[in-house]
Formats: sequence, structure tokens, C-alpha cells
Amino acid sequence: MRSPAYKQWRTGVESVKGCLQPVRLVGKWEVRHLGSGDLIASRQGKVWASCGTRRAAVCPTCADRYAADAWHLIHAGMSGGKGVPETVARSTRLFVTLTAPSFGAVHNRPGKRPCSCGRWHPDGYPLLGSPITPDSYDYTGAVLWQAHSGKLWHRFTIALRRAAAAAGGLTVRASGAHLRISYAKVAEYQRRGLVHFHAVIRVDGPAGPDSPPPAWLTPDVLADAVRSAASSVRVDTTRPDDTPLPLGWGAQVDVKDITATDIDVADNAGDDEDQAVADNRLAGYIAKYATKGTEATETGDRRIRSQTHIDLLTVSDHHRAMIQAAWDLGGLDQYADLKLRHWAHMLGFRGHFLTKSRIYSTTFKRLRAERQAHQLRTALTDAGLPEDTAVLVVNDWQILGIGYDTPEQLELAAAIGDRIRAARQTRKEPE
Repeated sequence: MRSPAYKQWRTGVESVKGCLQPVRLVGKWEVRHLGSGDLIASRQGKVWASCGTRRAAVCPTCADRYAADAWHLIHAGMSGGKGVPETVARSTRLFVTLTAPSFGAVHNRPGKRPCSCGRWHPDGYPLLGSPITPDSYDYTGAVLWQAHSGKLWHRFTIALRRAAAAAGGLTVRASGAHLRISYAKVAEYQRRGLVHFHAVIRVDGPAGPDSPPPAWLTPDVLADAVRSAASSVRVDTTRPDDTPLPLGWGAQVDVKDITATDIDVADNAGDDEDQAVADNRLAGYIAKYATKGTEATETGDRRIRSQTHIDLLTVSDHHRAMIQAAWDLGGLDQYADLKLRHWAHMLGFRGHFLTKSRIYSTTFKRLRAERQAHQLRTALTDAGLPEDTAVLVVNDWQILGIGYDTPEQLELAAAIGDRIRAARQTRKEPE
């Protein structure tokens, strides 16, 4: 640790904020004036780049960055900013949770009542979420529902637009001249290994975020449309023996009105600040789930390679059974298009953890482009040039390696990353 090599290594770790799977590169980076070709700034040698994963189980540091971007994406669609007009803060909005149906009774903590098994379970009880009678639990149905949950969501959005149009006495085609529905949705694993979908659903006018929604589409009317759409959606598939298996949403559909009150900011600044705090918290609540994995393994949700791999996993019996079911179903020709073996480590879930409709807000690509543009402006300022100087950026890098060479290096990098993250959280606390 006293050697110059360690100092260089530590500088690399700190440059990626303690990333646990850094990409080590060698090459050069140049910024040249587009007109004259003169060199403005350059860097060459070895550099480290963050892995960029969204999964906290793989890399907490990069997951923090992903969650921060997710917060901006979701929050912009609720309160404006990042190219979205602030008028969206007054649009009709709901926070909706769609759940998976039951495939068998599981151990839980229902509150004022004991679990279905007749006992009271404390927090952290190891069997929470696992079947009360594993032999009768429908693992095949659970995995197939999970594999089709993305299609269920797609059909739900179509049914929602139809239900909202019908509430106004309109056809779907005609409704385009009156309203547009957008959303941001994130998937969250439950203890039983199945996903919930949490979504912010917003109604705008026909021109999108720049126009107000129709007055008749109140939060109550939209909530009724959500419930109607959720109950009507179905995806048909079959079990391995060709028995029909209709798939739909669970009976529990949670709908909360998060529409901001139409207040005069000048006279009710305190109320407006309360609304902003509520939007901030809700955006953070949704964004944090975007970094979660299945929490079924201690391997960071890495793909399953073989039956032996499944046998050696350090997992609960319930999650092992779901992984096994996905692996077995993935070996059947009738489910080849689902690629269940490819997604066995995700318990059959094949969708994206965070998705949004096109007009809801900004994109991850734009957020990353903003950071790159900021770095470029900094380089121009350091060179004494105007920020709007036309330049050509040249990157030429080759990979030297990924991750760390020894377990000791990984452990030390993790400690450095924890310290950096703790310091960042401390700076945020006063705010």
C-alpha cells in the first residue's frame, strides 16, 4: 500500500467511485477544433470506466448512478424539467400498482391477522414468501406468468386508452384529438419471486405535455379506467400438456391519486413545496426499485449455465424451484420463443425493469449526453475557448481487462466505494 503502484491503482478506483466491475482501458482521447484541426485537449495512457450496471447486487456505485438517472427521468414527468414543461405538474396523475395472481398460498405477514399457516411471522422470517405447501404450488404457472408479464403490461396500456376514451364517449381514434396517456413503469420483485409493476400514469392534452388534459377526465374517471383495463386484460398460453392457461393480473390493483392541487403558488407557497416534496419522494421510491434484482441469489443475478449451476446456488428452496421450473420449461420446444433458460436467473422475468412511454419525459440517453456535454464544456473552458466552439472528439481505446485481479483488490475497492457513497449521502442529508 506504500508503493507508487498502489497509489496509481487507488486513483483508478476513485476515478470510477469504487465500481466493483471496472473496465480498464488503454488509448487516447482528443478534442480538436473542427475548423482548423488544432488540438484543444487530449489524454492518453490507461483509464478506468465504470461498468454501468443497474443492479445493486453487482455494483452499488453504478446502481446509484442508474437510480439517480431514473429519478430524474421519473421526476421530470411529474414536475417538469429536463425538457419537459412544468405544466405537467397539474396534469391528472395516478400512482398504480399491478400485482401477480396467486399460484398458491405463501407465508406472509398480513398485519392484524396471522399467516394462512396459523402462525405470526416476525420481520426477516426466512420462509416469508415461500409456499405453505410447496408440493401443490403452481411453479409452472408462476414462471409462465412472469415470462408473459411484459405482454400483459402492453395489453393493459392498450386497454387503458380504450377505457379512457369510452369514459368520454369517444372512440380510440377520436380520443387522440382530446387526450394522450403516458406512463413510467418499474418492476419490483416480491418475496414470492414474482414482480409487481409500479407506474406513474399521466394524462395530457392532445399536444402532449404542452397542453392540459380534458376537464372530464378526472382522477376518479382515470382510476375507474385503470381498474377496468386491469380486469379485462388476458394473455392465453398453454401448460406443457397443452392444457389452456389464461394469464391476467392479480385481484389487488392499488390506485392512488397523485394529481397536484390547482393552487395559487403565490398565496400557497407552503402547499406547493409540500407537493414538490411528495413528488420527489415518490420519484425516489419508484427509482430505487429499478436497481433491484431478484434477491434470489448471492451471485448478483448472473445467468444460469447448467443444471449443476442450479444445484450449487445458495438460494432458498422456493427460489431454486422457480429457477428449476424456468430451466425445465426452457428445454421444451413449445416455449422456445420465451428463452426461459436465458432468463432462469431472473425467475422467468424477461422484461425491462424501467420503461416509459415516449412522451412521458426525457430518456437515459439524453441524460448521459448532458453529462458528456458538460465534460466537453469543461474541457473548452479550461482551454480558454468559448463553450459553443465546434469541435471533433476522437476516442481510441482498447480493453485491458474487466474487474480486479485478486479478491483482496475487490474487497479494498468495495471499502473505498462504501466510503465514497457514505460521504455523498452525508452531503445530501442537510438538504
